[in-house]
Amino acid sequence: MKILQINQLSKRYGTIKALDRLSLSVEKGNIFGLLGPNGSGKTTTLAIVLGILKQNSGSFEWFEGKYGDKARLRTGALLETPNFYPYLNADDNLDIIAHIKGVSDPNHDQILDLVSLQHRRKSNFSTYSLGMKQRLAIAAAMVGDPEVLIFDEPTNGLDPQGIADIRTIIKNIADQGKTIIMASHILDEVEKVCSHVAIIKNGVMLAQGNVGSIINDDITIEIASEDLFSLKNFLSDIPAISQVEQQSNKLILSVDPSFSAAELNQLAFQKGLILTHLVARSKSLETEFLEITKQ
Repeated sequence: MKILQINQLSKRYGTIKALDRLSLSVEKGNIFGLLGPNGSGKTTTLAIVLGILKQNSGSFEWFEGKYGDKARLRTGALLETPNFYPYLNADDNLDIIAHIKGVSDPNHDQILDLVSLQHRRKSNFSTYSLGMKQRLAIAAAMVGDPEVLIFDEPTNGLDPQGIADIRTIIKNIADQGKTIIMASHILDEVEKVCSHVAIIKNGVMLAQGNVGSIINDDITIEIASEDLFSLKNFLSDIPAISQVEQQSNKLILSVDPSFSAAELNQLAFQKGLILTHLVARSKSLETEFLEITKQ
């Protein structure tokens, strides 16, 4: 089932194009990452599909139209900085959220347990660390048991432990069968958390698909030998090597991940070729992102 379908969405602020005919599709169960540098249009996209902003052209549809104009009630969102009453505790703040959403029987116990705030539920919000405030905001987004959770830069400003905590919470929410849409400019977070990704720059879609298809699975191996000519000839007979490029006194290989650097070293030695340099690297989302956004 398509949870969200966006078609040719455009948004202008004066002469600035925040979104330029953006189209994407989010399927049920996806952890979908909107990835792009600051100012790329991620927050604008989320604000439009949440009904906060109005697009200039294009359209979007939630849940294939199943819930009509009630679709927004099936979503929970965390946009911008968490905003709660500082002199109230977690339970009281969540009660207010439940009242606003019209939820008569909120399950605070389960939600606070999921975000690891049970032990501080009676502490005032003003005493919370930034990471705890962010976790309470995720709890607030989950009030009413929405089918979709939308997070805009959920790890922004957090220390490494806080980032790891949010990453675990998002994965645990997804394990409950929820669909998650997450905007981020942090490449590492998208690579570690998301199942699917759309890369946006200046409001334009540059690439989208599952994370595995956006990231080339091939590994890169750098090798060198005193006899580069013979080494090149030797490499041409290995089917697992798809590309050989010479850079100065080294050869850069694109290699199938099933073929290890150790195997390559052994085969070269059997042919009488001694490698003077051998380094293997996996291609990361960061490399892919930088290549894509050069467009």
